[in-house]
Amino acid sequence: MPSRVHAIVVARTGEPAAAQLGRTLEALRRQSTPPDAVTVVVLGSGAQVRAVDGIGHSVEAIVEARATTTFAEAVALAQPRIAPGSSVWMLTHDSVPEPRALQLLAGSLERSPSAALAAPKLVRHDDDREIVSMGISISRFGRTVELAAGELDQGQHDSDEDTLGADVRGMLIRGAAPVVLRPDPGLGGADEGLDLGVRARLGGARAVLVPGARIGVRPDGVAAAPQREAARAWMSRRAQLHRRLAYAPAIAVPLHWLSLLPLALWRSIVHLIGKRPGAVAPEWGAALASMVSVGAILRSRRSIRSFRSASWASIAPLRVSARQLRHRLDDGHGSERGAVSELRFFSGGGAWATLAALVVGIAVFFPLLAWPSIGGGELLPMRQDVADLWKDAGWGLRDLGLGVVGPADPFAGVLAVLGTLWPGEPSFAVVLLWLCALPLAVLGGWFAATRVTDRAGLRILGGVLWALAPTFLAALVQGRPAAVLLHLLLPWLFHSAAVAHRSWGAAGAASLIAAASLACAPSLAPALVLLWSLTLVFMLSTGRVRGAVRVFWLLIPAAALFAPLIHRRVSDGDPWALLADPGAVQPLAQATADALGRLHIAQGFPAPGFGGWDWLVGDSLAPFAALLLAPLGLLALVSALSPRWRAGFALLFTTVTGLVAAMLAVGVTVSFVHGEAVAIWPGTGLSLAWLGAVGAALVTLDTVVAMTALRSAAALIAGIAVAACAVPGLLAVNLGEAQIRNGATSTLPALVAAHAVDDVESGTLVMTPLDDGSLGTQLVWGPSSTLSAQTTLLSTATRVQGDDIATDAVDLLSARDFDAAAALGDRGIGFVLLTSRPGQSDQARSMVDAAITAIDQRAGFVKAGETPNGMLWQIDTAVGTRVQPSEVQSTVGRLVGLAQLVVILAALLLAIPTRASRREARARSRVVGRAADEPLVLPRRRSENLAVRTERGSAASADLEQRDAAAVPAEPAGDTDDPDAPADPGQPVAEKESR
Repeated sequence: MPSRVHAIVVARTGEPAAAQLGRTLEALRRQSTPPDAVTVVVLGSGAQVRAVDGIGHSVEAIVEARATTTFAEAVALAQPRIAPGSSVWMLTHDSVPEPRALQLLAGSLERSPSAALAAPKLVRHDDDREIVSMGISISRFGRTVELAAGELDQGQHDSDEDTLGADVRGMLIRGAAPVVLRPDPGLGGADEGLDLGVRARLGGARAVLVPGARIGVRPDGVAAAPQREAARAWMSRRAQLHRRLAYAPAIAVPLHWLSLLPLALWRSIVHLIGKRPGAVAPEWGAALASMVSVGAILRSRRSIRSFRSASWASIAPLRVSARQLRHRLDDGHGSERGAVSELRFFSGGGAWATLAALVVGIAVFFPLLAWPSIGGGELLPMRQDVADLWKDAGWGLRDLGLGVVGPADPFAGVLAVLGTLWPGEPSFAVVLLWLCALPLAVLGGWFAATRVTDRAGLRILGGVLWALAPTFLAALVQGRPAAVLLHLLLPWLFHSAAVAHRSWGAAGAASLIAAASLACAPSLAPALVLLWSLTLVFMLSTGRVRGAVRVFWLLIPAAALFAPLIHRRVSDGDPWALLADPGAVQPLAQATADALGRLHIAQGFPAPGFGGWDWLVGDSLAPFAALLLAPLGLLALVSALSPRWRAGFALLFTTVTGLVAAMLAVGVTVSFVHGEAVAIWPGTGLSLAWLGAVGAALVTLDTVVAMTALRSAAALIAGIAVAACAVPGLLAVNLGEAQIRNGATSTLPALVAAHAVDDVESGTLVMTPLDDGSLGTQLVWGPSSTLSAQTTLLSTATRVQGDDIATDAVDLLSARDFDAAAALGDRGIGFVLLTSRPGQSDQARSMVDAAITAIDQRAGFVKAGETPNGMLWQIDTAVGTRVQPSEVQSTVGRLVGLAQLVVILAALLLAIPTRASRREARARSRVVGRAADEPLVLPRRRSENLAVRTERGSAASADLEQRDAAAVPAEPAGDTDDPDAPADPGQPVAEKESR
């Protein structure tokens, strides 16, 4: 041996650690060349360590330290007991060296005079065939790269000797090395061995690997990386930033220090895109810790400078190149060759079904081709400028009412996205939505069906059934934009949420779609929260914590969007108003809360008339239309008896949840229009119920009906019956039975719209005499009342919101003597519009005549004359500016918007697909809830190639698919990153191990 060897063993306290320390000390005594001295540094009380058998004969000293002491700090505490010139062998209580380990390490240093460090091969304590660590390097930007870790030891790396660094456990430091060549406490517990190798190179020495020296280690030892992902990410990034500041030239250190926070922001974005949200918080923590650790950085730089004799060029050959790094991170696992269920959108007929639906949609809504915008029902024009659409989506001054400041309905954000798709004329985006509604519904239904079946025909059936849902056609015919958007979003929510536990990409996409869905239908929140809660409980009860964390994220963006509105509603003492339908409120036909209305809902129809059959065949025959939905309902019920019964029960539970939500919603009245109460639209709950029913029917057809001819017959019967039920809804627009119509570009007279071009802040007081003798008032800002400007703060208001304009309107029509024009002008109101409703009572008509006479007699009002919208007056006085929010309110709005933007941006970055996430998705079956013994349905051209692979891999994936069958739609399968879950169910286990 070249010199005296002093072994330093760092140990934790506790009975397991004491027992492991005993085995380590016994292994030291059995060394072919034992160390000359052994010092044990105990992290905590040393009482249990002193009780270890034989410790008094083999240990020179026991040093006690705090339990939070790092490995580097523990080695520094033992440094005073090391004799000058002694080599230092660094061990932990859980590291058990083989008998010749020290002899081989010391012999390597003796044969290599230029070597200052000798590192062993670390293997698993319970399986010495697996390499834990053997050599470490860094990338160009300082990223730590393990050269050999987690591999089967077949001697493939035994020829490697030169290395940049290695794991610090078991490393032997030459006695002639400078005292400063010891683990750096500033690293915070990570990369000590790598840092030692870099320092040795800068000092003109090198580190060598000794593959024959083997030491067994545990994954939870003192110097091992933490088991928790967040702690491991923090320590790794903390050490990387410390090394960067310690290694950088002096002139670059301030620049590196200033870049820590901007770099943390950029890397947080990269982490989210890479589906690593758990690394975001550690990233910021490491950056902040590095910024305040000035003293540790100065000490590290001083120690390097004290013995440095070589340049950084000596390290460059041992770095890992970008190409090598990509090769190590991308080993080809999970490629297309391992796919067990392909999408087959074109070859399976999905594209052609969507194209056929587009042709049908154009024929059904043919008159819309000549419409610049759609009116009628709950449809209003959109803003003319995309910027105004996004302004309506933010917290601030609401465009309805006087001085109403508060949060926007999240539905305004959905409309902003829709209008941005056609920025030149956002109102025409709604026309395109109606024209493309059927093909978009078929497309969404087809993709949702891919989570239920591999059969091309059944996927097409699922898309068609979803597009022909009675609730969807009713929303299209009646002009309900929120309900239409919800129906188009739900299948995508099912498609992504069903596998949200598998990957962060799916969880991010599902969270965005869930936020948009709840924005369109807040009344669905109880139902979706129930399904989400049950899924979360199931995940936690089965021990899949990672999957549960991903599922938990699903409602976070929605909570961020609704949080300001929830706070406002709770503060106002009106929490039930949160369930109100967003957008314009109109008393359209819908099922009522009585027994007959709930019977309509139970049959699948959200409005009386059985989907239009009342006007097509008469009221007496219309009820028989409900029988057309019976085949679909029967197929859905049979899914509970199928081999995939867990998935069937989950989908049937979804159906029941949707039905209950619809029946409860129709009895809740929180919105008002002109004093008339309007119940919540039950069609959104029926859309959820229809999703579960169609999915359950596909489960039955996919698994229960074994004969191809019988399956085709059952599918045709169900499809034709639903298509027949949809005939009135598909003919309504062309036959003039729909509520939608060619809409005007403005709801106000042309004079007001023209005036608003120069003064967009001018308001128009719209007054409508009602049949009961009351007066309805509405304040519209700008050229028109728009869809995105609607707010539930006013549609659900039970008391005055903002300044009271109703009193001024009543006084305007009364005999009260006051300067009405000045009073309105001071509030920023430039026009008064008196409208009348079709079919109004004699009392309302008399009130219209009296109002015209009263306003004509007022000074300051210039009569513009009769318009298609009603009688118009312009105020002939100076019009003041509109009430603006205070500085505090504006600041609150900006902070709220920023917080919401951060959450939405995080979800969006998670949802962006990457190469790795696409490989992972292709490597697993798209079908959720597949039975363990259920055969895969593969295309003929690949069945021969994959038959053997599927047969061999079925046993390996049986347990995984059995768990998959337990939860549909939101939580069906195990995590892909579980150690017992193969990324490719069709990949033989032997092949995976050999790689």
